[in-house]
Amino acid sequence: DEDVERIMRYPFNMFASDASIRVYNQGVPHPRGYGTNARVLGRYVREKQVISLEEAIRRMTSLPAAKFQLKDRGLLKEGLVADIVIFDPETVVDASTYEQPHQFSKGFQYVLVNGQVTIDNGVHIGTRAGMAIRKNAN
Repeated sequence: DEDVERIMRYPFNMFASDASIRVYNQGVPHPRGYGTNARVLGRYVREKQVISLEEAIRRMTSLPAAKFQLKDRGLLKEGLVADIVIFDPETVVDASTYEQPHQFSKGFQYVLVNGQVTIDNGVHIGTRAGMAIRKNAN
């Protein structure tokens, strides 16, 4: 964990998972496939205070969008794609384990992907609004 915390302090380190895309409730994915960002927010921001909440959000949003030249994403700004997550920083936690990997993280009240609600009041409603994106698409 010390190595993770040391690397996490580098200002240009982005958070991501190497988990592959899967059909929900099939196969045996690594828990990171469901809980990477929740773990960062719950464990390393709230509990261990390795970095600030604002810095963690920057590394999950605007930093990767800029790095990968996704010009219509990464910021809350009129005219950009509405990828929005509303969560409670006091309760967000990853719930996925090796024994039960298909567990959604807790503490996320609403998620919009491409402007469409996918999590409504903490419940995944089955909307599939994601799509492949490429740099310089817009």
